Amino acid sequence: MKDDVFYMKLAIANAKAMKGQTSPNPLVGAVLVQNGDIVGIGAHLKAGGPHAEIHALQMAGEKAKGADMYVTLEPCTHHGKTGPCTEALIKSGVKRVFIATKDPNPLVAGKGISLLKQAGIEVEEGLCKKEADRLNKPFFHLIQSDIPYVILKSAISIDGKIATAQKESKWITGKEAREDVQRLRQEADAVITGVETIIQDDASLIVKDKLVAQPIRVILDSTLRIPLQSKCLTDHMAETIICTSRTYDEKKYHQLVQKGYQVFVTNGVHRTDLYEVLKMLKERSIMSVLVEAGGSVSASFLEASLVNEAVIFMAPILIGGKDAPTLFEGEGVKKLKEAITPVEIEYSMVGKDLKMTMRFD
Repeated sequence: MKDDVFYMKLAIANAKAMKGQTSPNPLVGAVLVQNGDIVGIGAHLKAGGPHAEIHALQMAGEKAKGADMYVTLEPCTHHGKTGPCTEALIKSGVKRVFIATKDPNPLVAGKGISLLKQAGIEVEEGLCKKEADRLNKPFFHLIQSDIPYVILKSAISIDGKIATAQKESKWITGKEAREDVQRLRQEADAVITGVETIIQDDASLIVKDKLVAQPIRVILDSTLRIPLQSKCLTDHMAETIICTSRTYDEKKYHQLVQKGYQVFVTNGVHRTDLYEVLKMLKERSIMSVLVEAGGSVSASFLEASLVNEAVIFMAPILIGGKDAPTLFEGEGVKKLKEAITPVEIEYSMVGKDLKMTMRFD
């Protein structure tokens, strides 16, 4: 059992290393073991490419016969851009397959396990399931809820301020925390912010590493106040979508469209409808989004119960001031028993800042 856990955790580590590359496909890792020796190892690298099991089988070659396969997600059974992994495993002659967790995709959902068993292959389920499930939270959420997984990020002072009363916010946290935010952006398929952030900071919302794929930038702007000279419109570094409400400025709308900018009009009357924005992003194969915005937008996502995870960086400084903006604005809860409480929370230090990762489902 100890060795089995080691091999599965190795498969999970290989899958995790591909974070930010495989969307809208899940992260998957695989390890093939023959008589105690690792003979094949693989990970799904990108959508449309070979799956983890195929990479491991190709590496093992003839040594796959009679071997044990450790895979983080149930092998697929359908023909997509690649062939079914279950078929390849059966042909290879593997003896046993350890599967960390089932695939919720209706095209698979237990069918892979059934086909392997029917072929006489021994199947063990649930090894390191908790770690494997966490690895693919966004993928599972998209399948089950039909909208992208939402991660809300913010940097705050000890007293919960995201800027001074004069709106100065650069920089509350240290260099290490800001580098960690770059990683979060790189792993997300889209970054969402409010128009106020664009007006105040002229934020570009890009990943500094130009060699990686840039997330789509989504600007929430209910009346179309976005300046035409904003970096996110003129730098051509990443695709940008402006999402608005039914009360948008028609003159500004035509100006934006004539210049070739994308404008998505939701049915929100005075505010951009967040759920419609997420549904639109899902149709564009967006699996996860990072919300980097002010207290008003953050509160809107929370109040609509659309936040799956929050990553908060707390700097060891005090800002003060009753007019200084806070992390969450909006109306807030009336009673403490109504407070939004995470089901899971992790703490770590990033430089001198405290990082809190909270999961709500």
